[in-house]
Amino acid sequence: MKYELVAGFETHVELATNTKIFCSCTTAFGGEPNTHCCPICIGLPGTLPKLNKRVVEYAIKAGLATNCEIAEISKMDRKNYCYPDLPKAYQISQYDMPLCQHGYIELSNGRKIRILRIHIEEDAGKLVHSRGSTMVDYNRGGVPLIEIVSEPDIRSVEEAREYVEKLQLIMRYIGVSDCKMQEGSMRCDVNISVRPEGSDKLGTRTEIKNMNSISFIAKAMEYEFSRQVDLIESGEKVIQETLRYDDVTNTTSGMRGKEDANDYRYFRDPDLVTIHVPRERVEEIASALPELPAQKLRRYVDELGLPEADALLLTKYRKVAEYYEQAIEGTKNPKTAANFIIGQLFRSVETESDKEAWNINVSADNLNALIKLIDGGKIRMNLAKSTLDKMLETGKAPNELLSDSDMAGLDDTALEELCRQAVAANERAVADYKSGKEKAIKAIVGFVMKNSKGKADAALAEEKIKAIIG
Repeated sequence: MKYELVAGFETHVELATNTKIFCSCTTAFGGEPNTHCCPICIGLPGTLPKLNKRVVEYAIKAGLATNCEIAEISKMDRKNYCYPDLPKAYQISQYDMPLCQHGYIELSNGRKIRILRIHIEEDAGKLVHSRGSTMVDYNRGGVPLIEIVSEPDIRSVEEAREYVEKLQLIMRYIGVSDCKMQEGSMRCDVNISVRPEGSDKLGTRTEIKNMNSISFIAKAMEYEFSRQVDLIESGEKVIQETLRYDDVTNTTSGMRGKEDANDYRYFRDPDLVTIHVPRERVEEIASALPELPAQKLRRYVDELGLPEADALLLTKYRKVAEYYEQAIEGTKNPKTAANFIIGQLFRSVETESDKEAWNINVSADNLNALIKLIDGGKIRMNLAKSTLDKMLETGKAPNELLSDSDMAGLDDTALEELCRQAVAANERAVADYKSGKEKAIKAIVGFVMKNSKGKADAALAEEKIKAIIG
């Protein structure tokens, strides 16, 4: 029997506010343990929380960017559970009246992964296990989160990967979070079940908790799918439980029974007022949203004429896309800038985080100036490429690296002479060309380009060489 994977995600995204959700403590990552917290963070008796307005605005942005409906009235609730990382013994979250509902993320295959809800809540502290002891760091406690809960619409590991990547990209584009999974500012709980292909009945689900790597999510899902199928085919039952993933052994193991909502005894938080978001405010936030990645991708393909593969690479990083758009202002061919960025400039940055930061040594204005020299016929592509390498090394503008003679080009007489020298100096390539090896002409053209220091027109040089060879 064939089985189908069914998965849904609960994705926690730390919001990029300067202060925590209910107090004025910093949200900065790191710091000595328990130095970024106060009596409100750790829930000392008599303290009162006050909701950070920016948290609500960021959550609305996230909801709008994922096609959600924004509730005019919502409230905060207490989610009760006893665990050392939560000193109050409850987490302030949202239950039956979340801020955002009924959205979706559209995948490249056209399928829409429905978003059930996006709600705001506080993060818990962090347990640190060392040499048989457990310590608690409350610096992270009270950092504002949104939890993005999808419907169980994901049907493959590939869809799961794309869903998380698109969610991460959208949150970065709208500026609500850096979504650095390695720092815990984006974490996923993955709910998985299996069922016979063609069935519409959901199987018993398990939850893999606190995944902070897309590659580990994929591996954990593959393992858990196989584990559940093996259990079913052996006549055993899948137990509803919460699991942890071990990336060393590539296995999942049980942590505790999987809770349902009634286990948390939700009730309205009496210390916080109702959240009222007027329609006019939602419209203001919507009008201020930047162009989203999917919209930008379509514009690059449809209006700028870029291949979709190039457009995907450029829109994958917001700062790269902004850089690209500044670099093509007033230029004739948007593909030229795309080639330089995806080729030479991407090779100069080593990691994904470097591309995300995009602290490149060539300013967008300087790249724009270089491209305009190509457009104006002042320099040829070979010279432009070597000049860009120097710009990367020095940070200088192209006019600081190119002389008047570099931009003077070659007159017809000089080009003719160089082509004759190339034919004379490359007898073997000439013989190969005459014997039918068309590609041999490239070696002769290369001689011309090298000796003209990139000033020659390669296409014109090839024509002249063919005429000389006869």
